[in-house]
Amino acid sequence: MTTGDMGRFWDARAREDAFYFVDSTGRYGEPDRDRFWAQGRRALEAMLATVDAEVQPDAVVLDLGCGIGRLTRVLAEQAAHVHAIDVSAEMLEQAREHNAHLTNVTWHHGDGATLHPVEDVSVDAVVSHVVFQHIPDPQVTLGYVREMGRVLRPGGWAAFQVSNDPAVHEQRMGARDRVRAAIRGAPKGRDEPEWLGSAVDVDDLTIAATEGGMDIAKVAGEGTQFCFVRAVRR
Repeated sequence: MTTGDMGRFWDARAREDAFYFVDSTGRYGEPDRDRFWAQGRRALEAMLATVDAEVQPDAVVLDLGCGIGRLTRVLAEQAAHVHAIDVSAEMLEQAREHNAHLTNVTWHHGDGATLHPVEDVSVDAVVSHVVFQHIPDPQVTLGYVREMGRVLRPGGWAAFQVSNDPAVHEQRMGARDRVRAAIRGAPKGRDEPEWLGSAVDVDDLTIAATEGGMDIAKVAGEGTQFCFVRAVRR
């Protein structure tokens, strides 16, 4: 698997049904857009409350794995400026379309391994939700954690979700689902590595944060798919 594979996979999912593949609790092929945006707000608020983080009005925030801007839209209301980065050019194209009214967002096409072109020591906060759980190689996720330390200003924080449960990343798509997907009756790609992703060990996460100049301030939900972390830049 290469970072190019990740980009191609998510481009294809965006063309298929971006709303579903950003939030798979919705209905495939029949997006309820009001619910989608409202769920994004709830997800962000819940994650920040869980790790005791708050976006300040004068903050510059990075949304890592922004998709079509589900969290970006909320962050833009709360912060002075948002950098939104994603590996999928197709997701970003749709994000710009759905969020054309936002004037304080810079959209970045990421390389799938780093946070370039976001500059060193340039943001006050980083957020990421249901992104790392889809990355097949845990080392890529750990690399992103180090990158958070690069872009954060001293005292800045990162709030993000990772999976600690290897079982949820096992292949689960049965033969019937594969047939349905082939005839467009069900979502495609759910047995691909780029969807199944991987779990990340909290000890490895702590080491990566330290290497990035950060301290882990809070971990909640350890051992589950929804492990929430706050790291603070020294």
